[in-house]
Amino acid sequence: MSQRISMMLAALLLAAPVAHAAPGPQAQREIAQLISSLDGSQCRFQRNGRWHDGSDARAHLQRKYDYLLKKDMVDSAEQFIERAASQSSMSGKPYRIQCPGQPEQTAAAWFGARLQALRHRTP
Repeated sequence: MSQRISMMLAALLLAAPVAHAAPGPQAQREIAQLISSLDGSQCRFQRNGRWHDGSDARAHLQRKYDYLLKKDMVDSAEQFIERAASQSSMSGKPYRIQCPGQPEQTAAAWFGARLQALRHRTP
């Protein structure tokens, strides 16, 4: 009988939803900096075929991040980039960014480069 109980407990544990941790302080800082990096810049943000300025992009990404936080679906800057800043949740189309004097690129690549720059910056 103890083997049966052990098997039932194991099945319950496997069926339980996995709890996600909220982003830690460093991840929160990185995500906030990534979201604000377009605001006030001369870069344009494309989603679903339409170009938006930096402040519109910031507001959109903040809404997506807030949604992910409520659903416990983001606990790192990498997850933010993957789940909120790379593509449209509605259409699946990749977001794009174009900054003056630079070639247009995917938002995933742009935010990934920004994250690396943040992490390698000297305090």
